[in-house]
Amino acid sequence: MFDLYVYYQVREADAGRLLPLVAAMQSGLAARYSLAPQLKRRPQAKDGLQTWMEVYPATPEGFEAVLAQAVAEAGLVALCAGPRHVEVFTDLDSRCV
Repeated sequence: MFDLYVYYQVREADAGRLLPLVAAMQSGLAARYSLAPQLKRRPQAKDGLQTWMEVYPATPEGFEAVLAQAVAEAGLVALCAGPRHVEVFTDLDSRCV
């Protein structure tokens, strides 16, 4: 299982419109895949932009494609100020160090 971290910038003027869309998307994914997604942001905005991060711990195989489809269906990209960046992490195993 892998953890997905997705970060992107949001114009402060669009944050109020984007929040319920992300929340609804994450709620649907949580119910469908038994996940506990999180939504975070940096404490300060810079140049009118907020940085948001979606966290999806312990995702099943193929979840990155599922997430991409959910993002498209929710219409999130139109309210993002630039691309969404996806990072994939796994737990560190002492045998792999």
